[in-house]
Formats: sequence, C-alpha cells, structure tokens
Amino acid sequence: MKTFINKNLKYFCVTLVITGSLLVSCADLDVPSPTIVSDADVFANRNTMMLYLTRLYSQMPFEDFKYSPARQFFYDWLCIPDANSGQLIHFEDARFMTSEGDLGNGPYWTRAFASLRDANYLLEEFSKYQENFDEDFYRHCIGEAYFTRAMVFYALAKRYGGIPLVTQVLNYPEVPAAELETRRSSEEETWDQVLSDFDQSIAYLNETSPVRGLANKNVALGFKSEAMLFAGSVAKYNKLTGFGQKTGVRVIGFDPDKEEALSKKYFMESYKAAREIMRKNRYALYKKGWSPANRQAQYQNMVDMFFDAASEENIYIREYVDSRDCHGYDAYAVPFQQWNGTGYSSRACPTLDFVELYDGLPKNPDGTIKVFDREKDDPDRKYLLFDSPLDFFKDAEPRLRAYVVFPMDELRGEAIDVRRGIFTGDVTGGIAPLMCFNGAVNYEISSNYYYNMVDAYQGRGAFAQQELYVCEQALSGKTWLTVKWANGRDTTLTASGINGPFSGLLGSLGGLTIRKWLDPKTPITAVREEHMTQHFILMRYAEILLNAAEAACELAIAGENAPAGDNFQEIATNAIRDIRERAGADPLAGTLTLDEDGKMLIRKERKKELAYENKNLWDIRRWRTQHSDVVNGRTADNGGVVFRGLYPFYAEKAGKYFIDVRHIEQGWAYVFAERNYYFAIPAGEVSKSPVIDQQPYL
Repeated sequence: MKTFINKNLKYFCVTLVITGSLLVSCADLDVPSPTIVSDADVFANRNTMMLYLTRLYSQMPFEDFKYSPARQFFYDWLCIPDANSGQLIHFEDARFMTSEGDLGNGPYWTRAFASLRDANYLLEEFSKYQENFDEDFYRHCIGEAYFTRAMVFYALAKRYGGIPLVTQVLNYPEVPAAELETRRSSEEETWDQVLSDFDQSIAYLNETSPVRGLANKNVALGFKSEAMLFAGSVAKYNKLTGFGQKTGVRVIGFDPDKEEALSKKYFMESYKAAREIMRKNRYALYKKGWSPANRQAQYQNMVDMFFDAASEENIYIREYVDSRDCHGYDAYAVPFQQWNGTGYSSRACPTLDFVELYDGLPKNPDGTIKVFDREKDDPDRKYLLFDSPLDFFKDAEPRLRAYVVFPMDELRGEAIDVRRGIFTGDVTGGIAPLMCFNGAVNYEISSNYYYNMVDAYQGRGAFAQQELYVCEQALSGKTWLTVKWANGRDTTLTASGINGPFSGLLGSLGGLTIRKWLDPKTPITAVREEHMTQHFILMRYAEILLNAAEAACELAIAGENAPAGDNFQEIATNAIRDIRERAGADPLAGTLTLDEDGKMLIRKERKKELAYENKNLWDIRRWRTQHSDVVNGRTADNGGVVFRGLYPFYAEKAGKYFIDVRHIEQGWAYVFAERNYYFAIPAGEVSKSPVIDQQPYL
C-alpha cells in the first residue's frame, strides 16, 4: 500500500527557485540572496530532496477529491468524483461536458508545462549531485522524474491528443523564444512517449517506496496499465482525425493504416503491466469482513474498504492530513438531513440509469426497474406497494448499497427520509400512474413536466408535496408543512421527505444520494467544507483485474495470442468472477466469452465497481461511446441525454409506499458531440505561437 505524500511539505517547497549557480549582488558583496535556493542546496541530501519531490507531487494531475470538470485540478469546491459520467446528476455537470476548469483554475495546459520543466530539470541536473545520495535513492529520484513526466503527458494526451513533447528544459531567455517553440506531436508519438516514460519510471523506481507517499514500481505499473488501456481504446474506437494547419502534423487520431497494429500494441502493454502486478501477489481484493453467505457482511465489507488506509487492495492513495489541504466532499454529498449548514448537501445524486446496472432489483424485460404490476406500457397498470421504499431494494447486490443510500436506509444511525409526496386519493383497485396530464399519461423525457402539474396534485386531486428551495425554515429547523390526516392516523408526516427529492438546491434531485466515501464514523457536526480528511484511492487492485480482463478480451477479439504461460480467457474470467463474488453480485455463469458480449460484460462490471472514483468518465470517453449511447431514447449528440430518478410516495389510505420512475425534475440535458472527445487548446497558446495548432475541427 502506498499513499500520496504528506502535503505539509508543500508549503515549504513552493518557495524554492531552481537557479543553477545564480548569484545576485548586494552593495560590494557577491553573496546569494536569502530568498534564492541554489541547486547545491536543494540536491544536498534526502531531506532537501524531499522538498523537490514534494513540489512535483503538489502539482501532479491526480483526479481525486479536489478535481472536477468544472474546476479542474487542485481545487476544493463542489468536486464530486465521476461528474459527467452519467452515474450521477450534479447541478454543474451539463455546463461542463466539453471543457475543463472554466470555474476554477482554467485548463490544465499551462500548469502541465511548469510540471514538465521541474521533471526535466531533475533529469538534467541531478546527476551532478549523485555523490550526495545512496544508489537506491538516487535511482528512485530519477524514476520519480520520469513518473511525473509520464503522468503529465498522460493527462494531456487524453484531453488533447497530440501535444508538444517537451522532454528537456527550455532555457529562456538564454535561448531565443523562437528557437524554443515546440510543435504538437502526433497522437501516436504522444502515446509512445507516455509509454516510454512509464517504462523508464518502472526501471528506476524502487520496488517499495523509500518514503511514505512516493511512487514505486507497482504504482507506475498500475498507471501504465490504465494509460495504455486508454491509448489502445482510442486507437481502435476513435473516428476523428485531422492535421494541424500550421505544421501539417496529424494532431488528433491515428494513421488509418496503423490503427489496428497500434491498438494491439497498447492493449498488450496494458495487459502485461497489469499481469506483472498480479503475479507479485502483493495486493488482493479487500475481504477483511467478507462472508460468502452473509449479504450484510458483504455490504459492510464494501463500505469499510474505502476507509481502511492499510487495505491490501490499495496500490496508491491520496491522503489529506493538513488543515490547509483538506477537502469538502462530505459537505457536498451528505444527505440534507445530516447537513449542518456548510456546503450544499446532495449535490451529486446517483441516477436511476446507473443504479439499474446492478443485480437484485425487480426489473422489466428491457432491464429497467419494475414499479408496476403489469408491463410498463399497459394502460391498466398499477403501482406495486411496499411497507417501505427500502423493501424495493431488499435483494439488491451489497455493492450497490455500499455505494448509494437507498430511500429510508440508514446512514450514521439515521433513516434517510426520502419521499416525493403523500398520495391522499382512493387506493381501491390500485393506484394508477401519477404522470397524468388532463387525463393522458405522459412519461416523456422532458424538463417541462413536474409533479405539481399532474392531475393528482393537491388542489386538483390526490397528493400533497412541499417544494424546497433555500429558505430560513429549511436552513434552521429542516422542517416543512406537516399534514395530519383526517382519518385519525397517529403519524404526522411532512408532505415530502426531509431529503426530498426536491427540485431545489439542497435535497436529492432524483431520490438517491451517495454513500461511497462518506465515513459513517464522522460526526455530523464535523462535516464541513475544507475539513474532510477521508483519503482517496487513486489506484486499487480491482482496477488492475479489470484492466487485465478488458485488455485480454480486446486482444483475443483482435486475434492476438496470450503471452507464454497465460490464457486470456482464464485471466478475464477469474478477474470478473472474483470481483462479482466480493461484491455480492449474481455469480458469473460459466466461462466468460472473449467476444463482443464478453467485452460489454467487462465494461458493465467496470462501471459498477469503479463508480465515483473518477474512472468511468474517462472510460466512456476512451470507448468513444459518450456521444452515441442511447439513454432514455436519446443520445448526447442528438438533443442531449436526460437521466431518470426514483420517486417514493406514501399512499395515506393504504399505509404503504409506491415508487414512481421518471426523468429527473430540473434535470439538465447532457449535450456532447463526437468532436468533444478532444478539448480545445487554449486560444491564447495558439495565437501567440507559430507552431501550436488548434484542434482541426475548430
């Protein structure tokens, strides 16, 4: 297990200026300025070298609790893992489907090249001070420089395609700016450089980290496997290609005559890196509290694994240990009833479309969840009734319950109250669909229809609800208009649940909230912005198994043979079987077929297992499916995708609950065109350079 470096050091390191032998004059004395640190000072010993390495890590493009598409890296405001992936709905998502950093630090481009300079400087100058270090630590530091460069190039490549491959220090103003201009390389050259730098880092890095938080061979192997899976997918599935106007270089896409060979090459590199980790038997799926016949134990095991920093599944984690470096995830994701006035609560709500991926839910033949007693298009259908909305999820796979808070399930010792309204009408013969307008049922995907418009709404029919926006009542007492029923029932209920779902800003938009990453042991009073210290898992063994399975399947489909001693089908089957078993999902039936069906099963398992870890957004982008996947009858490149929510209602006369399913109220259309897989190069960088090409389609 490895962790990200203790960020307390960052605040010493960022003041360093690497200057070579720079001296400044003070009166008649030729002495160094007290504000300047020389190479000899920085590269003097392990302690000073740690400051340099900390500088590298402080700007590493890790997608953790401080990353979001809207605000990009290193930010700490409303950052929710896997925004824009379709697994959750977030009030900013639809605005930032096609760009990054517009509300925060801007595009990553500029800061990336500052990090590259630091890495290149280390590679060029460190050898002059080799005698100050033992051989293992010296080599490890060289490996850290290559690892930094590989991570930066990888982050740029998956956003922009071909990039300027700056692999040496650009000494300006010693060298005229015109001579330092570096054109964008081709996308093939870029991915080959990513591969080369990861291989170099693996060759130099120690097997175990010399200091808690630094990388090691296994960390680099894990990220290499991930990066090459991305490269192989783009080489195979990307349909965009184009040449820069200034240079004529193919800055996006691959030569059609080489795509197949390149995809095989990159998939094989991904597979081999994953298998190297697997053969070491150093990591394993977390099963500390797992039991084969106990679904409660399986659920609790899946919850606990994300809070166990010493888990044998963790390959690389990011720790938050300094008050200046904490995050605010809980304050943005916690259900409203556990909100204490800081942050926004329920800002990322799981979509029903994502939840339907999991096993154990009542489903229609088409895979959508079943809430009616007949086929969902039968005009005589009636809602199924439950004692509690939680009953609907009683057979759901434990992994889903560990990731998502179901309506009325428990979190921090409280039942999370979710209810869209109270149905007060006659229940004799069952309850017909609520989405009825002027006598006609309409479940059309549209943000123009709300429950307060339907025939059954209070004042026109048979249910009551209380809308929430931001009001003093809600902020202080979390109370709403209560309804005491005339039939003498003892229970006084709020018209809507404490957590909604509301169409306002603080409650759940779609009836579900996130459980993953919310530490149940953290007191509600401690849930505050910039106060959360829950670590983030950047790389874990389950991803390695999934990488190996996907790469094996892709290679088998392409007609490639497994490396000596391996069997693609066996490796892929065992990986998926083991992950599903730990999750409490339905057992894998038989042997996984390495064909299109097997590939889609592996992709589905990846979506389920790695949800809310900033992996799935990049998965659907490397598969090139984000623009064209049909969701609720629409695609992102044709009108925009709108996701669905789950809305529990209490039927007062029956004393039961029913669940309605429809598009998320105040849901945004997620618009994404095929050209958006490549982000635009910052316009300022293009305009001031004679060799930096903009994307060909802009």
